Amino acid sequence: MIRQYELVERVKAYDPSADEDLINRAYVYSMKAHGSQKRASGDPYFVHPIEVAGILAGMKLDTGSIVTGLLHDTVEDTGATLSELEGLFGRETAQLVDGVTKLSKLELQSDQSKQAENFRKLVLAMSKDIRVLLVKLADRLHNMRTLGAFNNEEKRRRIARETLEIYAPLAERIGMHGMQEELEDLAFAQLHPDARESIVRRLAQLREESQDVVSKIIAELQRVLEEGGLKAAVLGREKRPYSIWRKMQRKNMAFEQLTDIMAFRIVVETEGDCYHALGLIHGRYASLPGRFKDYISTPKPNGYRSLHTAVIGPMRQRIEVQIRTGDMQEIAELGVAAHWAYKQDERNQDGTQYRWLRDLLDIVDQAQKPEEFLEHTKLALFQDQVFCFTPKGAVIALPQGATPVDFAYAVHSQIGDTCVGARVNGRMVTLRHLLQNGDQVEIITSKTSTPSPEWERFVATGKARACIRRFIRAQQHDEHAKLGRSMLQGVFRQEGYEFSDKALEGVLKIFKAGEPADIMANVGAGVLGARDVFHAVFPGHRAQVQQEKERSGKVVPLTRPRKAATGGGPGAIPIRGLIPNLAVHYARCCHPIPGDRIVGIVTTGKGVTIHTIDCDTLESFYNAPERWLDVSWDAGADAVDDHVGRIQVTISNEPGSLGTLTTVIGKNGGNITNLKITSRSVDFFEILIDIDVKDVKHLTNIIAALRAMPVISAVDRARSR
Repeated sequence: MIRQYELVERVKAYDPSADEDLINRAYVYSMKAHGSQKRASGDPYFVHPIEVAGILAGMKLDTGSIVTGLLHDTVEDTGATLSELEGLFGRETAQLVDGVTKLSKLELQSDQSKQAENFRKLVLAMSKDIRVLLVKLADRLHNMRTLGAFNNEEKRRRIARETLEIYAPLAERIGMHGMQEELEDLAFAQLHPDARESIVRRLAQLREESQDVVSKIIAELQRVLEEGGLKAAVLGREKRPYSIWRKMQRKNMAFEQLTDIMAFRIVVETEGDCYHALGLIHGRYASLPGRFKDYISTPKPNGYRSLHTAVIGPMRQRIEVQIRTGDMQEIAELGVAAHWAYKQDERNQDGTQYRWLRDLLDIVDQAQKPEEFLEHTKLALFQDQVFCFTPKGAVIALPQGATPVDFAYAVHSQIGDTCVGARVNGRMVTLRHLLQNGDQVEIITSKTSTPSPEWERFVATGKARACIRRFIRAQQHDEHAKLGRSMLQGVFRQEGYEFSDKALEGVLKIFKAGEPADIMANVGAGVLGARDVFHAVFPGHRAQVQQEKERSGKVVPLTRPRKAATGGGPGAIPIRGLIPNLAVHYARCCHPIPGDRIVGIVTTGKGVTIHTIDCDTLESFYNAPERWLDVSWDAGADAVDDHVGRIQVTISNEPGSLGTLTTVIGKNGGNITNLKITSRSVDFFEILIDIDVKDVKHLTNIIAALRAMPVISAVDRARSR
C-alpha cells in the first residue's frame, strides 16, 4: 500500500504546485470513511482507493484527479455525502466524485439494462469532464489487477468480458495505449487462460532464442541512423499476449507465422527528424508493401501521432518500426492524460473535443432504450478504423466495413438523413460500398430524401444505426397513426358515430397514452383493437344494444357481423399513400399489386399485411375474423410507386431464349428484380421472375407480350411459392 507521504512525493515530483494539504486530507478522510471494510481478498478496503490514486499519479494527473481517486468510493460505500465532500474538498472534487459514483456498480450489475443505463451515465459524465473517465479507468485497472481474489469464476469472467468490450476500447479512444494493453491482457488471462499461458511460454522461448538477434537489430538500426547524421534512441518492444492472440485469430495464423512479435521504436527530437529517420530506414532496407502508415500528417482521433512501417531489416528479419518524437511518445502512452500534466498552462476539460465522444453523445440522444445504446456504443468502440477525407480535407475516422452512409452520419446527422448517393475518389459508388483508408468521400444529398430501413442492414457505426432506427420509429409511428385513424373512422361510421381526435382525449388514461395519436398508432400497429377503443369511448353503447334486444325480443348481436371481405367495398380503408414496410406490408406469398382485390390481416405490433383475396394463406385466418380488415388501393389515385409482381414462365431450352424473355420484359417497362430457375428438363426450364410494375394492367401487358413469343410455352402469374 502506498503511504501518505509517498503519494504526496509522487505528485510533487511532477507538479511542485500541487495542493499537498488537500491530498493529505483526502487520504485521511478516505481511510477513516472506509474504516474496517474489507475487500474480497481480505485486505482493508481503503487500500483500493489509495492504489487508484497511485495509478492516477503515474499518469501525472492534477490534484483534483488524485483527490477524486482517493474519494471515489466514499459516497457509494460509506456514509459520506456529496454535500459533505463539497464542503471539505470543493465543488470540483464533489462533481468528479459524483460522476464516478454513478458508475460504481457498473461491474456489479447482472441485468444488462442496468449496466447499459449506468454506461449511459458514464458517457454523459465524461462529456462534461474527461477526468471522470480517467478515474474510472484507474479504478477498473486496479480491480482487474486484484480480480483473482474473487472465488466466483462466472463473476470474474463477466467483469473481464466487460473490461474487454467497454473499458479497454475507451482507453484506446483516449490514446492511453499502455492502460489499454494492460486491461486487455488482464481480461485475456481470465477469459482464455490456457491460450494466454501457451503464448507466454512461446514468448519466453523466443526471447531466450533471439536475445542476441534483438540486440543486434537495435545496434544496426542505431548505426544506420547515426551514419545519416540523426540523433535517436532505438528501443525494442515485445507485443502483449492478447495483441498476439487477436492477430492470430483475425488472420487465422499460427504463432510461428507471425513476423512482428517484436516492434522497434525510434524516438527522435523533431517532427522533421521522423521523416528523416524514415528515409534512412527505407533507403537501407526493402519496405513491405501496404505496411506504411503516416499518423503524423493524419493523426488518429485520439491524438496518436507516429510513423509506422515494416521492412526486411537487419539479418533479413521482417521487423515493424515506429518512429516518433518524445512528445508523441508521451501522448501515445498517456493519451488525454498528457493534457492534464502539471506543465500545461491551459487545461481543456471539454470532453466533447473528441469526435468519438460526440458520436456517443449523439447515440445517447438517438437510442430509445439503454440496451440499444450499449449495443451501438460497442459498435462505435470495439472496431479497427479506416481514415477517410471530406472534399475539403477533413479527416473522418470510421470502423472497418464502414460505408458512405456511415461517413454521411459521421459528418452530420442531417447529411446522413438526406443522403442519396456518394462519390468516392471522384467515382460514383453505391451506398453499400466499403470505404478504404485514404478514400475521399463526397456525399450527395436531397432535401426530399429520407433514410431507408434497408440501410440498417449494412451500416457499421453505432451512430448511423441509432439515427436510422430513430427515424424509422418516428415514421412508423406516423404511418401506424394514419392507418389507425382510418380503422377507427370505419368502426365509428359503422356504429353511426362521427370520429374525431377529441373523442379519444377522454380515454387517454385508460390506454396509458400521452395523446390521441398514440392510441391511433397502437390501433394501426395491431396492439389495440379499433372496436375496443370505440367501446371505451362509448361505454354505454353495449347497454343500449342490449336494451334494444330486450324490447324487440329478438337476438341482436352486440356488434355488427363482419362482412365477408370483398376487397375494396364502399367502407374499405385506402392504403395508397402509406409507406410500405412500415404500417403496411405486402405479402410475399401472393405479391398483391394495384388492381388486385385485396384484404388486410392485422398482425400485433407489425401493422397490416396485404394479401390478394384469393391467397391460400388466408385459410389460416378464417377462425380469427377480428383480424380481417377491408382495404382498397384507393382507385382515385394514379399509380406512382412500383410494386413487385411475380410470374411463372415455362421457356424452351434453346440458345437466346432467356435473352428474348428479358428483352420483352424490358421493352414493356418492367424491371426484373429477381429470377430463379425452379425446374430443369431437356426441353424446358421453369422460371420464377419478380418484376417491378405499376399495377395489374401493366403486369397483364407484359404477360400478353411474353405469350406471343415462340420460345415461351407458358406464362402465368405466380400466386404463391
